[in-house]
Amino acid sequence: MRKLAIIGGGSWGTALAMVLASRFDRIGLWVYEADLAARMQATRENDVYLPGFRLPAHVDVTHELSSALEGSGVVLSVVPSHLVRTLYQQMLPHLSDSMVFVSATKGLENDTLLRMSEIIAEVLGGKVKVAAISGPTFAVEVAHGQPTALVVASPDQELNANVQAAFSGPTFRFYTSLDSIGVEIGGSIKNVVAIGAGVLHGMGLGHNPMAALITRGLAEMTRLAVALGGRAQTLAGLAGLGDLVLTCQGELSRNRMVGVELARGRKLDEIIGSMKMVAEGIKTTNAAVDLARRYAVEMPISEQMFQMLHFGVSPREAIRRLMERSLKEE
Repeated sequence: MRKLAIIGGGSWGTALAMVLASRFDRIGLWVYEADLAARMQATRENDVYLPGFRLPAHVDVTHELSSALEGSGVVLSVVPSHLVRTLYQQMLPHLSDSMVFVSATKGLENDTLLRMSEIIAEVLGGKVKVAAISGPTFAVEVAHGQPTALVVASPDQELNANVQAAFSGPTFRFYTSLDSIGVEIGGSIKNVVAIGAGVLHGMGLGHNPMAALITRGLAEMTRLAVALGGRAQTLAGLAGLGDLVLTCQGELSRNRMVGVELARGRKLDEIIGSMKMVAEGIKTTNAAVDLARRYAVEMPISEQMFQMLHFGVSPREAIRRLMERSLKEE
């Protein structure tokens, strides 16, 4: 595990290359944009997604998947959810049976409703070792070396322990979990709830509605995770409540920003067009609603985010619908 391949050179992939550099002899960082990869190799800075930070000398930036993957013991994918299947299919000729795979993508595949670790296992087949990492993380704070705690999850405790030991450092602490379902669902659905948090902020509403949204959003995340086979306790941890609080209240959250702009009257296409980075919650909203219907799980916040994003329901109308639902026990 002395060479790490990081597939994805956005803000999170770049930050991970920086914080994990001390843990590996070499890191191959694959960047989709050829021109950006060339600039990063020359200047040692990601001037598009994470400007102002210098990459360590032994991080090799490349636009060639074969170069990033060659000799790697661990493959860490950090790409938008809708690209994961295609990229792993492209990587197949360059992979070996000894590699360990770790997903740092928070999202669901809209067509299949699969989690990222499930997609990777499906594409690679066999007894491939796949773990997921998740937790409350803003890339810029990780790049600054601020203390950060995450979870690594898979059904394989030995794999979890190996990734935990390989990735943990002075500012980067990992816990392990056997509940990959709960960890990945938490990391995905919190982005949907965060859009709602942005709506509340953009409307100028106060602490009461925000606390209610976070609490009821956590209930939705938990119900769905349990219905899929996850554990309720997982959603009370870093990959559930921790990530939800950060994404709903942190001004660096892209998903929260989408909600803020919607509340200010901007159209979704306009918001997406103005963003350099992906807000996973937009696509995940579709999958969340489909999963809720498939498993008969009540997810009213996700449903109203879906209606607002794709059917033009106004923020005020979405809030009215949530507040006037039939009364029930908590």
